[in-house]
Amino acid sequence: MSVTAPAGFRAAGVAAGLKPSGRPDVALVVNDGPLDTAAGVFTRNRVQAAPVRWSRQVLADGRLRAVVLNSGGANACTGPAGFADTHHTAEHAAALLGLGAGEVAVCSTGLIGVRLPMDLLLPGVAKAITEVSATGGAAAAEAIRTTDTVSKQAVRAAAGVTVGGMAKGAAMLAPALATMLVVVTTDAVVDPPTADRLLRDACRTTFERVDSDGCMSTNDTVLLLASGASGVRVDAGTLGGLVADTCADLAGQLVADAEGSTKTIAVTVTGAAGEDDALEVGRAVARCNLLKCALYGNDPNWGRVLAAVGTTRAAFEPDAVDVAINGVWVCRDGAPGEQRELVDLTGREVAIRIDLRAGGSELTVWTNDLTDGYVYENSAYST
Repeated sequence: MSVTAPAGFRAAGVAAGLKPSGRPDVALVVNDGPLDTAAGVFTRNRVQAAPVRWSRQVLADGRLRAVVLNSGGANACTGPAGFADTHHTAEHAAALLGLGAGEVAVCSTGLIGVRLPMDLLLPGVAKAITEVSATGGAAAAEAIRTTDTVSKQAVRAAAGVTVGGMAKGAAMLAPALATMLVVVTTDAVVDPPTADRLLRDACRTTFERVDSDGCMSTNDTVLLLASGASGVRVDAGTLGGLVADTCADLAGQLVADAEGSTKTIAVTVTGAAGEDDALEVGRAVARCNLLKCALYGNDPNWGRVLAAVGTTRAAFEPDAVDVAINGVWVCRDGAPGEQRELVDLTGREVAIRIDLRAGGSELTVWTNDLTDGYVYENSAYST
């Protein structure tokens, strides 16, 4: 049930006609309380969509009662009129729910530079409000899809509390945050400052380490809503673990559904002097189009890995770096290691391990291969 698995939440997903296909395109998540705690993390792109700017404002006090989400249009780069459309959407939903507009966040995804058809969106919001239910999580997850081939949901539970989540995203997936809309819910009792800290910590180690194609969107939004309906206040470590596990599950689903991909690639950097070095190296390798094309062709071209590592400012000695692909150490001490013919790339999962031998830090960045399917889909996206 994803976002409706925790007590105190209702959701819906309906078709409003925003998508030419007629598929569901408007979702609603409602927090029935008793708490209205909320936190958000947003794109760091300087060009930010109207819904991002609106939702930042309404989250200033760490409280929300509802989230309206739509696919079929990003409402980004639409000027003052686009921001007015977002404001109007929040006001419309709030009036029907008996709330104030400042209690409603708005999220949009789709084509940039085109205003939303409000004559379709507002009736869609009204329809969603009539259909919200405690079993509506799956429908909401379906309604936020764009080029996603499947909806993405996750649930975790422990110590008397539950965390649920839904996400969308299949391209423009890069740190800060990726082209994603994510709503995470919990019935735990938690205050706004703690919720904000837990969400940021979870995003740092999950969504921030998904790097599908190096492109940063204008609409990225991750929201955490807490209803307190369980009546249980668990320690921050337990709740943070549940939130992080839920986010990690969703992040994994995002990269597994990356547009046109045939490989899901885990780039693990070990032996780094610090976390920043490990992250810089991981991202450089994940964004190497030469490598991503090679892996699409089942070519374990470790030279491209080493070349990408060399573009970073990380501390390492080029003659001391080891690289493994799917468990085969094809590079030892910056030179040929085991025979590359031993690497099996016939499956979907690819594990690249890079030992910098410069310290004790380790982390993983997730990416995917670069295929003709990705090129085709993004050459024809707006037409």
